[in-house]
Amino acid sequence: MSLIGSVQWLVLSALAVVVFAVQVVALIDGARRPERAYTSEGKRTRGFWLALLGIGAVIGFLGLPPMFLTSGSFLNVIALAPALIYWFDVRPAIKPYGTGGPRRPQGPRGPQW
Repeated sequence: MSLIGSVQWLVLSALAVVVFAVQVVALIDGARRPERAYTSEGKRTRGFWLALLGIGAVIGFLGLPPMFLTSGSFLNVIALAPALIYWFDVRPAIKPYGTGGPRRPQGPRGPQW
């Protein structure tokens, strides 16, 4: 393999890893948000977004080295679109609702005088 071919392979590999990371982090973040956040903000349902992000992450996984099954096609760009829409449209709207975990008590612990 020539030097240029090696550099191209490294760049393609790095881009595939970045795309997959964006997709997986969006999927994890979407799974942590409560259902009511999605419906209250009119952003479809949590299940819809998790399915869309999950399918995108699977396609992104198939584009990772050494397979590169989807990297040569436009499919990887299409699979990145739901993650980008989630990051720039859905997540800012549902972020104020938190992660849906148990609430921590506010203020000092113990008796208040």
